[in-house]
Amino acid sequence: MVQLVDDDGMGSLVQRLFDARDDGLPYLTHQQETVTRGELRERVAKQAAVFAGYGIGAGSTVGLRTPPSFTQVEVLLALWQLGAQVLLFDFRLKPAEVEALSAVCRPQFMVGAGTNVRAAFGFRPEYEVTTEVRRGGRPAATAHRLVQFSSGSTGRPKVIGRTARSLAEEVERFAAIPGMPGEGDRLLLLSSTAHSFGLIAGLLHSLVAGVSVVFAPRVTARDILRTAVEHRITTLFGVPMHYELLAAAIDPPALPDLRVAVSGGELMPPEVAARFAETYGVPVGESYGTTETGVVAMDASGTLPRPAIGPAAPGVVVRERTGELDVALAESPYLYDSGGGQYADGWLHTRDRATVDVDGTVTVRGRADSLVVIGGLKVDLTEVEHVLREHPAVEQAVLVHEGVTEAYVALTGGVEPAPSAEELLRWCRERLADYKLPRVVRLLEALPRTSNGKLVREATTLRTCSTG
Repeated sequence: MVQLVDDDGMGSLVQRLFDARDDGLPYLTHQQETVTRGELRERVAKQAAVFAGYGIGAGSTVGLRTPPSFTQVEVLLALWQLGAQVLLFDFRLKPAEVEALSAVCRPQFMVGAGTNVRAAFGFRPEYEVTTEVRRGGRPAATAHRLVQFSSGSTGRPKVIGRTARSLAEEVERFAAIPGMPGEGDRLLLLSSTAHSFGLIAGLLHSLVAGVSVVFAPRVTARDILRTAVEHRITTLFGVPMHYELLAAAIDPPALPDLRVAVSGGELMPPEVAARFAETYGVPVGESYGTTETGVVAMDASGTLPRPAIGPAAPGVVVRERTGELDVALAESPYLYDSGGGQYADGWLHTRDRATVDVDGTVTVRGRADSLVVIGGLKVDLTEVEHVLREHPAVEQAVLVHEGVTEAYVALTGGVEPAPSAEELLRWCRERLADYKLPRVVRLLEALPRTSNGKLVREATTLRTCSTG
């Protein structure tokens, strides 16, 4: 593989990603439409020329919010080719959430997919691109060229920056992990391309490795399996929700070309992995990482007993500290003082409960704080509590997550008419992305508290209060 790590900046990295393989190789495929590496290179150059006309260049800050599409890939690479700092917003975020984040980061430009695009749960090849100039924006103050957002345990989102060097190092790290797809492989990418695993392991590694990335039109077992059969998929990247869908499919077809299946984003329940392996004859591997660090450990073979992940990825240094996992980082990844003390003394404290064996095997057992993972996406329960408490009739709210997210709410006395559970759920839906919404809202006269006055956050106790 070509040497990717260099200090020439993001535009140079994009060039090296393209130059790593022949332009004639297929890169992006959706149904019967395929874009080769050379065709994508041309599209990226055209988009870059348009963005340059708006004044976007090295150090410009650009918010990018587009649905999953070929357009999303070419626009991201075009902005990076110009040296811009890209704030990558998940398209599922509501406008209010995007504006709240933008108020902190103050991008100079916002690039989107037009005004008539509704929330998309499927994949479309192309979208119209719109560019908005924001007069109050400010240029990048650091060398970070990818900015992502992750929920924090305080309810305040964390703003996480990655430099060109850190992205290049992670691509090379994935390339060194046994079992990763290579030239000639066809990867069915179900993981979100707005998040680290889908973006870096799925898109960037595939670009440099000569892998053909295939997208399903919709996230249904029928569409995923039809795509896997038609395109003779050899590798599958997704989250546990996708594997659960496929394991429950009625009369599924054989997938004789499938060799590797990897779950990233959240820990795979052993029973889901077992059902998938029994149905399709391929064990499900695990990739563990964070937005701040990128991949930490990965077992593409799926042969390790869960919850063991495997040894740390090449170049990653980890330690177990008070039952939680720390990862060595040369500098803090947090921007705008958003880390909340999670980085200190050269270590990123993941706040994941974990052990590191004498042979270096990393075993991860789940979150140690209020951060949960739903469908591969991080959700801070305190953020949802805060939104509920903003309702004028809500006095207090507690969220718990055990398989599903449940909200327990105490109302303020004297507010008439009192809202129903359905009205409170509608309140949340207007202010939060759908994946953050509680499945159930339960109204209580008062929320239980411990002897020292703290709100009880134990699901069994709360359920007892709601039925007692």
